[in-house]
Amino acid sequence: MTALSAVVLFGTAYSVLYSTYLDTSNPLLTHLPHPLHKTHYFATKANVLNVLFIKKLWAWTSAAFIALYVTSPMSLQTRERIVKFFTETALWLLFTGWFFGPSLLERFTATTGGECILHLPDGALVTVPQQFCYSRSTVSASTHPELFTASLLPPDATWKQVPRLRRGHDVSGHLFLLTMSILFLTEQVSYSFRRMQAAGGRADAAWSSLHKWAVAFTVSVILLGFLATYTTSVYFHTPLEKISGFLLGLAGYAVTRTAFFRSVAPVEARPVES
Repeated sequence: MTALSAVVLFGTAYSVLYSTYLDTSNPLLTHLPHPLHKTHYFATKANVLNVLFIKKLWAWTSAAFIALYVTSPMSLQTRERIVKFFTETALWLLFTGWFFGPSLLERFTATTGGECILHLPDGALVTVPQQFCYSRSTVSASTHPELFTASLLPPDATWKQVPRLRRGHDVSGHLFLLTMSILFLTEQVSYSFRRMQAAGGRADAAWSSLHKWAVAFTVSVILLGFLATYTTSVYFHTPLEKISGFLLGLAGYAVTRTAFFRSVAPVEARPVES
């Protein structure tokens, strides 16, 4: 947790000191390329890390956990670990996907002044009912003529767009998920290293060949998570939005550290299989 906090704080401080961040909730800026996209690879949202890793983060997290769990010896395949995984997955869905309609992060953005906004080709902004953002509906002048006045009709008849919530406080969903993922996977892989320590520090005595690959894969996901945390902290969101995303991720992970999840005997108290 200390290392992760240091990365977020350093990246955020750097973004303020050198003005490298983009205010993603500002409707006048968010649809434009990042000012540094030509000189800083990770400042563009199309970078490989963002497209293939961050946007699919919980799939990578789930794959790492499942690989660790199924290749672990029976003494480490506890109900507690399964319950923790499904709890974190539920939090991911509630905050970023669905909570009896819009996600909790979308609801928070709306309650802090967020508006559902369309960017017209000429640069004008059109505010539409928030339901269009919640449902991620595609809007055009032909499908929703009631949303456009004569002066705001797009000149291109084929123009269409999915409106987005802007303004308000846009909590960094990326930092929320990255924080939860890194802390959760670090805890899960620690069980394997404790077992190796109990076996005299020899991986070959504690881990099967498949489990070695699972541990290597999980550690790789964690390291990529640190890199993604740094790039997000440096290039995207306002400082307050980054810090709130990080704190929300800490809170999401902290849920699994409550007494309820300690009802099962801790892993280190279980006998080590020979």
